[in-house]
Amino acid sequence: MVAGKLGKKPATYDRRDLQFIRYRIAPLPPHPAQFGHENLIGTWGMLGNDIVGDCVFAGADHETMLWTTEGGDPARFSAETAIADYSAVTGYNPADPSTDRGTDVRQALQYRQQTGLVDVAGARHRIGAYLALELGNTGYLLEAMYLLGAVGIGIQVPRSALDQFDAGQPWSVVQGNQEIVGGHYVPLVAYRDNLVCVTWGALQPMTLQFYAKYCDEAWAILSPEMLKGGRSLEGFDLSQLQADMAAL
Repeated sequence: MVAGKLGKKPATYDRRDLQFIRYRIAPLPPHPAQFGHENLIGTWGMLGNDIVGDCVFAGADHETMLWTTEGGDPARFSAETAIADYSAVTGYNPADPSTDRGTDVRQALQYRQQTGLVDVAGARHRIGAYLALELGNTGYLLEAMYLLGAVGIGIQVPRSALDQFDAGQPWSVVQGNQEIVGGHYVPLVAYRDNLVCVTWGALQPMTLQFYAKYCDEAWAILSPEMLKGGRSLEGFDLSQLQADMAAL
């Protein structure tokens, strides 16, 4: 495997963001020791992230692929669709490489909620809500992953992570001063002794220690498209959760 491009701008913060911890005052079902539906997807695809720094939209498409498959109506995306959304939000012009400057995740989330991601059939896929997760709190992270199917995170990538990816190794903390090569967005889609994310067209394990050290933003994202008969594959009534959050 060969690492692709990065492309996430530094995390921004807004006191108006909905917080996962606020919703968590309601009892949440315990998650199992291992979980995830990552194997529902046979081929994830690079979705343009080997060409440009559209990782925020490639990751968003990967999340949507999983959610729509769980919901029984799989959507397909391509490099062209991902780059089209990247251009719409950031102003990237394929004819001008200098415009490939990456994406602010919050702006992308707003676009996903208001406009939606375009698929190969021209349909749009909108999210219902997004909630900020407390950084470093792995308990809340695992709860959100299990409840919502995927959590989108931003990481500041150490050079060691590129070497580990190329070698087919989990992302782990390497001792010593590691150069940060840039920001990257990945969806966390499973927990199998390690966290499992999707990046550069592949499933990539990540230790909890790596997450805690290098994550600079984490988002629990609600997609109504993951529901089948009004419920997730785990049986959660996420339509009620969506209604609760809309009332905030």
